[in-house]
Amino acid sequence: MSLFKARDWWAAVLGEGEEFDQGCLCVGDVDNSGSGHDKIVVGSYMGMLRVFSPHPAKPGEPSPAHSQLLEVQLRDPVIQVEVGKFVSCSDLLHLAVLHPRKLSVYSISGTAGNVEHGVQYQLKRVYEHNLQRTACNMTYGTFGGVTDHHSMCIQSMDGMLMFFEQESYSFGRFLPGFLLPGPLCYCSRTDTFLTVSSARQVESYRYETLAVATDAETRQDAEQHGKTAGKRLTADWTLVLGEQALDLSVPSFSLSSSSIFVCGERNLYCLKDNGHIRFMKKLEYNPSCFLPYSSVSEGTTNTLVGNHNNMLLVYQDVTLKWAAQLSCSPVAVRLANFPDLKGVVVTLSNEGHLQCSYMGTDPSFFSTPKVDAREQDYSQIDTEMKSLQRVIRQATRTQADILPVAETDEDLTVTATVSTNMDSTSQALIPDIDGLPVPSVTVKIKVTSRCALQGPKLTVCVQPPLAVTQDQLVLEPLGVGSTTVVAFSAFLNGHYPPADLTGDVAVSYSSPTGIPRVAQCKFSLPLRLVCCPSAPSKNAKYKITVDTNKPPVNLSDVFPDFLEKSEDKEGNALAFHFLSGPRVTVMASKTSQRYRIQSESFEDIWLVAKELVQRFDRHFAKQGVKDFRNSFAGPIPLAEYFETVDHHFELRVSAEKYQDLLSERAVQFRAIQRRLLTRFKDKTPAPLQNLDTLMEGTYRQVIALADAAEENRACLNQAFVRLRSATHLLILLVSLWQGLNTEQNAILEATLLPLLQDTPQLGWEESVDAAVSHLLRTCLSRSPKDQALSLSTSQLNMPKDTVRLKKHITLLCDRLGKGGRLSLASEANVPTPVMMPGGCEPIAEAVMDLEEPPLQEESATKFIKKKQPSKKIKSKTDKESKDKKVSAEGAVKETVEETAEEPVKEVKKEKKESSKEKKESTKEPKEPKDPGKESKKDSLKESKEKKESSKEKKESSKESGKESSKDTSKESLKEPGKEKVSRKSSVKVKEKKKEPDAAAGEG
Repeated sequence: MSLFKARDWWAAVLGEGEEFDQGCLCVGDVDNSGSGHDKIVVGSYMGMLRVFSPHPAKPGEPSPAHSQLLEVQLRDPVIQVEVGKFVSCSDLLHLAVLHPRKLSVYSISGTAGNVEHGVQYQLKRVYEHNLQRTACNMTYGTFGGVTDHHSMCIQSMDGMLMFFEQESYSFGRFLPGFLLPGPLCYCSRTDTFLTVSSARQVESYRYETLAVATDAETRQDAEQHGKTAGKRLTADWTLVLGEQALDLSVPSFSLSSSSIFVCGERNLYCLKDNGHIRFMKKLEYNPSCFLPYSSVSEGTTNTLVGNHNNMLLVYQDVTLKWAAQLSCSPVAVRLANFPDLKGVVVTLSNEGHLQCSYMGTDPSFFSTPKVDAREQDYSQIDTEMKSLQRVIRQATRTQADILPVAETDEDLTVTATVSTNMDSTSQALIPDIDGLPVPSVTVKIKVTSRCALQGPKLTVCVQPPLAVTQDQLVLEPLGVGSTTVVAFSAFLNGHYPPADLTGDVAVSYSSPTGIPRVAQCKFSLPLRLVCCPSAPSKNAKYKITVDTNKPPVNLSDVFPDFLEKSEDKEGNALAFHFLSGPRVTVMASKTSQRYRIQSESFEDIWLVAKELVQRFDRHFAKQGVKDFRNSFAGPIPLAEYFETVDHHFELRVSAEKYQDLLSERAVQFRAIQRRLLTRFKDKTPAPLQNLDTLMEGTYRQVIALADAAEENRACLNQAFVRLRSATHLLILLVSLWQGLNTEQNAILEATLLPLLQDTPQLGWEESVDAAVSHLLRTCLSRSPKDQALSLSTSQLNMPKDTVRLKKHITLLCDRLGKGGRLSLASEANVPTPVMMPGGCEPIAEAVMDLEEPPLQEESATKFIKKKQPSKKIKSKTDKESKDKKVSAEGAVKETVEETAEEPVKEVKKEKKESSKEKKESTKEPKEPKDPGKESKKDSLKESKEKKESSKEKKESSKESGKESSKDTSKESLKEPGKEKVSRKSSVKVKEKKKEPDAAAGEG
């Protein structure tokens, strides 16, 4: 047991499904036993009235049922119960029960039994008052200074205080400025009534003031009489709290200390009788109930405060003295004296947990054993240390034996099986689409457990517009070696085909040691679920041709489940009619090894093309053919793919426009509302100036824009699914075109399909643009030196258009077509960046990209450090430079206007020559052949002597070239996006160029 846990003395659970509140609990000697011991009276909103006389359960007693004295079912809900002297002709205690429309006073008496069953208790009604208004709460006391008897005051829901002197009704008064009822309390020291109004202020009314105020039957009468004639009801004093009060209490244990306690939502207040604050305590939690009681220190008061964190705290004024943990959150707390214990804390929760507890701690019976202060034998300790070190050395040698071996078998195994036939009775929510019935297929999930598991949860996920009959369910507890089979149906639930026919099944469970685990499996739905066989069509807008390296096969053997409406007996043509409308036709060539897939919709070719490739692989694998290959000759249909991209981007732009328009109309609507409200509140009526018409028109615009935005969102979801289909098709064609392996295909798929769904914060276009740009800078860069070794940290935002994205995807396919390979293994001389796909063979390209211009520093250092080529190479490079206009040269021509023409031309020539010598030095096997290489080799063989002399001159000019390269790099690095050559750098270039030119002339 925890040190700060309330000590349980007696507890009971009252009923099932009953509700209780702070007025439903009171304590007192309600049966007038004369022993001074209290009984607990509890009423519920369900009308149950119970009386308990708690005593701790003794050994052998089954339950605390012997403590219950009485249980009566009343007709009306019980709002509040109080014990007091409510009968005029008797000094005994009676029980007052407040119902919504009735106040009843009962007497509880006990009759001694003649047998061992004990005393029998009876509840007798003495009198009752029928209320004209719905009651909220009540209080009692010696109103007007009358002793020996208690009067009652009931507050109604509409703010009327109804006073009763025992059996007779006295009068009723309406509280001024009333809106909602608050807590009500009577202070006998000052003969005043205290309440907290809806204005969040404590109000005090004298009983004398209430008695002489004007009587009225309704609130309107009270307000009218108060303004015209009679005495108007006013508060004796008020105090603004600034928060709503939970409860009020006036302790009666000490007449010397005048204190009024108010429990607010965040603060605890203690007031004097005149309304001044004695102290205030700010609470760090939400209180649920409170009760002041007497303190052992003079001049202080203890307060019990319960909160919604199941805590009971004891304050002495503002100092926290004790905190105890309860089993539930209390809504009412009282102190009671019982035969075996005094000062017991009685708490009641809103669900009926009645608990009697006291605060204390468990004594500790553990005593620390005495320390044996004997002399240590150091020789024995040394021997023990050596033996332990020997054990440690042996353990480190055989570390594999002592480490826990990972279990190969999982605690839970999940397998999925898809039925080969469609369901006889379809479970689809949409019965038919365009006259075609929507089928469904049954999927069975088999869950096998190796150990005992309690309630594993199974979750099924399929891509929209596919759906299942049940996607989440809780399995029954599994025993050791038990197996559970769960079946559900999958079907199409939209008017467009899905991008993926696979589904995921995840079973989450906790291992016997308490570790959360997840077991997963995948399943593939049949193509027949989303399409049906149809008659083939000869013409179509989009066509794709797949090549194979084996003789053509009969399509009837590959697609035996789509032969119902096939008119071609030879199996050369087959058509698939999607339920959403489009048709896809597969035609096999009779003479060649080609297969054409055609359709009027580009993205709908994806599922059929994927199914065709997979079935070809399975068909030839069954025949034992190991060298079968599918291929695609090209070109890649990027124009058709970009149409899908543009359509998706247009819908995203429209969604943002609708969002902006909705925000504008909402601001306008609120502004009109404020103006109308001001006009309506004005005491002097003013014309509306057609504000009501404008408000109605704005409201219609908001509704129309919301409907349009919702329709656009549905279209955007559909467009994203179509974009995923088109992207899957593009990845398949690139993979067949370049023969990508599984690892390279996964990198390409992660690049072009980074998202499962668009979000307002992140869209497909910016994600793919960043991923493709990263590939172009790393593994698909021109050379190892151009590889970027740092990830871009800029924030991804929605682009203005798709031009940049299209350029990058085109460049990606271009570099893949020129020999680039996606690989996770980097080159030996290039460090691998962290978390990057790195390294492939460099691609030699003559045309430079405008998006990635080379820096001026590199060009300047290249032409200074490289040797002077021969005249033959110069003439050939001049011809090539005239034919191929490099974008970087255009940038240099625009920026260098003030320099002389000859040095600039020499710079261009040296750049061309250096790049070609670099290509020659890096002899890569996959580099595309350049027709100028052979001429280079011949010219270099003839001029070996010139090369050797130029090498010596090159080494001698390295030191002099460093300074000029530094000067040129300073200005070029200022704006990396543009190439700039300053006047000073060009002059230095001239001076450096004169020496190699002269040397070449002499040679």
